[in-house]
Amino acid sequence: MSDFKTWDQKLHAKQWLVFPKNIGKRLSIDETSLSNAELYTVLTNKSGKGRKGTIVAMVAGTKAETVIAIIEKIPFKARNQVIEITLDMAANMGLIARKCFPNATLVTDRFTHLLNFIFGIRDINSLSSCSKTSIRSFTRY
Repeated sequence: MSDFKTWDQKLHAKQWLVFPKNIGKRLSIDETSLSNAELYTVLTNKSGKGRKGTIVAMVAGTKAETVIAIIEKIPFKARNQVIEITLDMAANMGLIARKCFPNATLVTDRFTHLLNFIFGIRDINSLSSCSKTSIRSFTRY
């Protein structure tokens, strides 16, 4: 039988979840969309490798102040033991990481930006065969 009816996070599960026992020395933080335009900030333990015990926190939205308030529910002593946190280049993720994990080294994941760069080069190369008028009207997305 499930213990869902007595689950201690049931009342706020749609807004946030925190699993302090899942924290580790190396974490990742990122935003994801689980459904139509619903963004969530997800904090994961890298040593979990996607298995049970990987999620440290999950917060509806990406507003730094909201996410910080939820992550701060994890005891400071545990957060202070984090030595590395991987994040993308979004300013809000950097603010969250610095405020919540003061001893951690921030490792910026540039994968998405590298892909955008590669696709940009591909677009430029494909434009080389276009007329000058086409190039002037090209709008970068």
